[in-house]
Amino acid sequence: MQKMEKEGKKDVTGKETNAISKELFLQDGKPSVAQALPLALQHVVAMIVGCVTPAIIVSGVAGLSPADSIILIQAALVMSALTTFIQLFPLPGIGRLRIGSGLPVIMGISFAYVPTMQAIAGDFDVATILGAQVVGGVVALLVGLSIKQIRRFFPPLITGTVVFAIGLSLYPTAINYMAGGVGSENYGSWQNWLVALITLVIVTVLNHYGKGIWKLSSILIGIISGYLIALLFHMVNFSSVASASFFQLPQPLHFGMKFEPSSCVAIGVLFAINSIQAIGDFSATTTGGLDRMPTDGELTGGIVAYGCGNIFCAFFGGLPTATYSQNVGIVSSTKVVARRVFAMAAGILLVAGLIPKFSSILTTIPSCVLGGATVSVFASIAMTGVKLITAAPMNFRNTTIVGLAIALGMGITQANAALASFPAWVTTIFGKSPVVLATIVAILLNLVLPKEMELTESQKHVK
Repeated sequence: MQKMEKEGKKDVTGKETNAISKELFLQDGKPSVAQALPLALQHVVAMIVGCVTPAIIVSGVAGLSPADSIILIQAALVMSALTTFIQLFPLPGIGRLRIGSGLPVIMGISFAYVPTMQAIAGDFDVATILGAQVVGGVVALLVGLSIKQIRRFFPPLITGTVVFAIGLSLYPTAINYMAGGVGSENYGSWQNWLVALITLVIVTVLNHYGKGIWKLSSILIGIISGYLIALLFHMVNFSSVASASFFQLPQPLHFGMKFEPSSCVAIGVLFAINSIQAIGDFSATTTGGLDRMPTDGELTGGIVAYGCGNIFCAFFGGLPTATYSQNVGIVSSTKVVARRVFAMAAGILLVAGLIPKFSSILTTIPSCVLGGATVSVFASIAMTGVKLITAAPMNFRNTTIVGLAIALGMGITQANAALASFPAWVTTIFGKSPVVLATIVAILLNLVLPKEMELTESQKHVK
């Protein structure tokens, strides 16, 4: 990368392109709009579907009206843009503390919270999610300020177990969506499954055989293809588009805000975990794009911004945001780190969020199309967890931690009425989403189980 910075980027013939191209590979570089815009669009394409899908899922579970669903999606886009700006251009804090990492990252609504948000939306409402999010933001803020002290509680084995549990817990959501969405009149129909499977096949083929933008945009292309097929089956309803306005600012406290203790605990635990997980994304960004590890100041500022940003988002109806790993992957593969590129991407998200017509079109995507496109995303989340887990030795101790955490987390939440005799708050925290319980079990086991001694070569020979 350093060589590229000095010489500029070369084309396939080996000739140097215009000198400004090297600006793409500098954090404070100033590439031209013609160079930066396509790369910004690439980042938007990679994350926009994942950004709005959690809002669509929560809207369905909460039974929101089409108008309120549009507002929730609009807030997802606008708040993702604003929190990205904060990460790119840190705000002054107290002393040396900055609010923001200053690193080239993209923020978006996180799938990690979807299982728990579904449980809360089903039992309570969106206002309860937003209230719990404020508490979670405070937790993330505290984690950011004490990152050195608590980082040791979350080695890759633990974060991997959590990510694996998140992926597994999302599978039923994807399958239900592929079948048409629970409660729909044609749930389980062959038309739903046909459209879902075609969408899935397109996404899978492009992921494995596509190149360049085709591979990068596989989910978006799959959704567009599935959407067109759904049109042929008359599955798309455009009534919400006709009633949506062309421009609308986010509406503060439109859904209200409620603080329900068990929901706050459940979301708070996830914020603590995802704060630690963000370290991985920040580290991958600097390692892949800047050939270095992030500084303590960048990590602290990034996680503090994660907490403060989510508190701010909650007041405007934006669901929990986090760093987007797919965009981190783009940075690692392209080495493009110019903040101007990422600022353009955030600007595109902001404009899209201010146009309710655009948000309303997203609500017309049939559930079967979303299911077919996102089941592969959920699968990749689970396998990312597996990769993190297997980075540690798979000895008896570590397999016990992972196995028991997943068994209790998934088992208790999948067994109907397993906690029926307990108070309602126990069920909300431990019985609705496997992620919280799996996280707590994994952390406790990692603390209490004795670590296995590694034998030296001489000891192995004697043995």
